[in-house]
Amino acid sequence: MRTFIAIILQLLLLTGTACAGRTIEGMVRAVYDGDTVLLTTRGESRLKVRLYGIDAPETNKPDTPSQPYGNISRRTLMFKIMGRRVTAEIVDIDQYKRAVAVISYQGRDINREMVAEGMAWAYRQYLQGAYASEYIRAESLARSRRAGIWRESNPRPPWEFRNGLKWSGKQWGRW
Repeated sequence: MRTFIAIILQLLLLTGTACAGRTIEGMVRAVYDGDTVLLTTRGESRLKVRLYGIDAPETNKPDTPSQPYGNISRRTLMFKIMGRRVTAEIVDIDQYKRAVAVISYQGRDINREMVAEGMAWAYRQYLQGAYASEYIRAESLARSRRAGIWRESNPRPPWEFRNGLKWSGKQWGRW
């Protein structure tokens, strides 16, 4: 099974979106932050997954600060899927070689739920198709209800936060 997962990831890297829509089932073994998890597949292969179309506040990492709501976002995602069998519809592979996927649990789009609860931004830069309108609408509703990050008067998006760290001389990387 490990070989199967490795082959799928290699194909995705080589063919880009040609393998988009490939679905993998796995158990959530770790939640790194509000938009990154570790899945273990049936063959005990490990697959790091970045949730497609969302960007959650940053959590503490070595030598870098966290953002407001970063740890709350992580705990929210943990509550939803930690230790549960989920499906990951792979959309892409990112620059850190993580699968980028829509995570579903019991028919629920967990990515959209995180945005709807104000635990992440709709990541407009990377959103496409039906997900774009769904996630942007979910963010608008969360903003109007002042849910989660929208309780802040002017929350700083994670991409701006990361960019600020680069300009301050801090190195930003993915584990």
